[in-house]
Amino acid sequence: MNEYYYPPQGPSRLDELKIQVQKRKPVLINTLMIGVNILVFLLVEVTGSSGDTMHMITWGAAFPPLIQEGEYYRLFTCMFLHFGFAHLANNMIVLGFLGDNLERAVGRVRYLIIYILGGIGASYISYYTEISGSSGRISVSAGASGAIFAVIGAMLYILIVNKGRLEDLTTRQMVVLAGLTLYHGFISAGVDNAAHVGGLICGFVLGVLLYRRKKVNIM
Repeated sequence: MNEYYYPPQGPSRLDELKIQVQKRKPVLINTLMIGVNILVFLLVEVTGSSGDTMHMITWGAAFPPLIQEGEYYRLFTCMFLHFGFAHLANNMIVLGFLGDNLERAVGRVRYLIIYILGGIGASYISYYTEISGSSGRISVSAGASGAIFAVIGAMLYILIVNKGRLEDLTTRQMVVLAGLTLYHGFISAGVDNAAHVGGLICGFVLGVLLYRRKKVNIM
């Protein structure tokens, strides 16, 4: 029988173990948000088509002329609508990956605040950009990407506070993800870039306001 000597674990190792335990905690709100997005998509498809612009407006997509007439609820409802399955799937994959990390970092209530307020902020910035533009083009907007960029913005702040790493995420990964996604949006047609940039900014600000770094008690 061989014997092995294990040196005492220092604070850094204990911190790592506690993070791994925390990482396994179930997330409720992010799972709920994904579920709501999927449910709304199914309802839209059952009653018509998510590719039908007028049908999407009926369901609450953002349409500047109607928002100007007082239908401000569209700044909220548009967050849960998607133009086609690919649009939904792409957003939910990213949300499932990043939202879980953010919810564990800030807690359920703060995560919900970041997601909802960040998404509404992104919708408003998109709306304001459109009505202030000189192109004369009016678009119908929908999708969770504004809220997802708010999640990215909040995660960027949290990663900076935590010296560039939290769970399995790093600042570099988040910057690359945000940069590539924004770049793809700017070179593609039919992408609401104002909502993406607006969500990123709103999320970062909300992260500053809501995130409190957790203290690790060493026994």
